[in-house]
Amino acid sequence: MTNPRFSLARSKRPVIKIGSAVLAGGGAKSSLDRKKFSALCDDIAGVAKGRTPVVVTSGAVALGVERLGLGARPKEMALKQAAAAAGQSRLMRLYDDELEARGLRCAQVLLTHADIANRGRYLNARRALAELLSREVVPVINENDTVSVEEIKFGDNDALAAMVVDLVEADLLIILTDAGGVFSADPRKYPDAQRIPVIERVTAAVETLAGGSESDLGTGGMITKLRAARRASEAGVASAILPGEPGMLGKLFAGEDVGTLVQAQGERRRLRKRWMLDLKARGSLLVDDGARAALIERKKSLLPSGVREVHGAFLSGDPVEIATLDGHPFARGLAVYSADEVRRISGLRSAEIESKLGYRLLDCVVHRDDLVVTA
Repeated sequence: MTNPRFSLARSKRPVIKIGSAVLAGGGAKSSLDRKKFSALCDDIAGVAKGRTPVVVTSGAVALGVERLGLGARPKEMALKQAAAAAGQSRLMRLYDDELEARGLRCAQVLLTHADIANRGRYLNARRALAELLSREVVPVINENDTVSVEEIKFGDNDALAAMVVDLVEADLLIILTDAGGVFSADPRKYPDAQRIPVIERVTAAVETLAGGSESDLGTGGMITKLRAARRASEAGVASAILPGEPGMLGKLFAGEDVGTLVQAQGERRRLRKRWMLDLKARGSLLVDDGARAALIERKKSLLPSGVREVHGAFLSGDPVEIATLDGHPFARGLAVYSADEVRRISGLRSAEIESKLGYRLLDCVVHRDDLVVTA
């Protein structure tokens, strides 16, 4: 049987996510280990030989804590945003200096989830990034923490990295972490825990192996990395969760057994379908078994007759999860009607929409062209 790691050497556009805990190097009290940072830039330069890597980096808030003389990562939103502003310029200067010394040019790109959710801004970001990559410039991407609030946050840079995979049409997601990969149990509590070299599919059982973040510097944990890998996998892209130690990127592309490889599921989805996976659902529709079969097996639109429950306060055009009656999501799409309108027409035949609402936009609640099956 062919080793699935050997195919990674053919990657031409990897997304490399580097977390705050990796950059700290010396524990929660450290801001940034300059020596380790320099070594990681060596690795990025090595990857760039014959490839066009994209870097998704954390570290702005941690550097801001250092620059502002704060004792720890702030919890107040305004102070956290101030730390991000103070640290982002320093972080970018470090990348610029280190990569330029290795013959590479880089460019800062700051994003919020609103840039992904808005189709026009999403396409503008795609075009700008494509232009940078065509000129062999390394995009260094971070969340725009200075302006981000809950409604427009990605949640963590693992989620951001998974979305960047679609934004730049990457063929591999690499997540550098302060762990050695995914283990059968928490190795900090169970010394006999075993590293899992390959995960075919990220299931609920696999996610139970992960926990939350125990770092004062980062916002995620192994669970967020597995979810990012699952998102990339569902878009047809493999992921590697690696120890964030110098030299690991070279070992990965050499086919060595390091970290945990999460395999891709199926073929690459069309760009519009992948874009819909990146949207935050504004509500959910619970449908009966007949509607589920129509969506999955017969590739049909979701009709009002199959909708049994409506949750949330979404508007027409908003993304919604589509789930079974017991609450398991299996698809995502853009709603034709608002939540209140769907509540009024749920369970009805399409021919009854106009008599119930006084108008009819389409015969369906979610059109097939605006729907992607996720499970």
